[in-house]
Amino acid sequence: MGLYDKILACNRWDPEDFVPWLLDGVRIGTLRHAAARALTRWPRWFRVEPQAVHWINAPRDFAARSALLAEVVETLVAQGEIPYAHGELYPVTPNGRDRACCVVDRAAGPFFGIRAFGQHLNGFVRTAHGLEMWVGRRAADRRLYPNRLDNLVGGGLPHGLGVRENLRKECAEEAGMAAALADLAVPVGAVVYCRDSERGLKPDVMYCYDLELPEDFVPRCTDGEVQAFYRMPVDEVVEIVRDSDEFKLNCNLVVIDFLIRHGLIGPDEPDYLALIQGLRSPLPC
Repeated sequence: MGLYDKILACNRWDPEDFVPWLLDGVRIGTLRHAAARALTRWPRWFRVEPQAVHWINAPRDFAARSALLAEVVETLVAQGEIPYAHGELYPVTPNGRDRACCVVDRAAGPFFGIRAFGQHLNGFVRTAHGLEMWVGRRAADRRLYPNRLDNLVGGGLPHGLGVRENLRKECAEEAGMAAALADLAVPVGAVVYCRDSERGLKPDVMYCYDLELPEDFVPRCTDGEVQAFYRMPVDEVVEIVRDSDEFKLNCNLVVIDFLIRHGLIGPDEPDYLALIQGLRSPLPC
């Protein structure tokens, strides 16, 4: 195991296993071949070709496109092509969130291979012995990565919420943090990766934040997603990321990015340049 192995684990996918999903000639998603075949049930709306799936006769307005896609997803869930509906809407976009052409249920994102956005926050404390980081352990009942370590705050960024508004919400839910403290979080960039998962392709963007916390701050989960919190010396966090699979897969990338920016991983680290480049791997769309 090693730090770069964590980068590779988040960027394993074979383009030969997928085809682009196009709207008016613009790629808005990336479909596994089985997912493309599933869409042949709607020949009025999807033209499935060997090299691409075209969304044809799509309504011209945002709401109508979203409603049509919701009907498709409802059927796919009922037939087991998508395991469940989440109830939270994500943008379908060829680029940024501001260019969304419609929305779709979060759980359907990997099926369609759409670009998903999230926010992750590194909470840290400066002590006489050096930096320490707050990390959480996910609850045992989480659908994904139960009992694994997580960033202090991390969550999806649904359509219709601003980045500051959503960060405040996530900080309150996952760490019991007041809005005034959450507003001190510093945006420090983004981590980008693309991974073939059991549910489909995940070409994801995670906006990253650093928040220096007061010595007496103790997080408190209010939504049941976290079972415990730990404040660890940063060297211990490095060892966990490097030598184990304790962290939720994509959280490793957020931690590695933090360590590089704070000079805790430097040019003497094996694969240093590969780490930096790998944190912002190119997306397929």
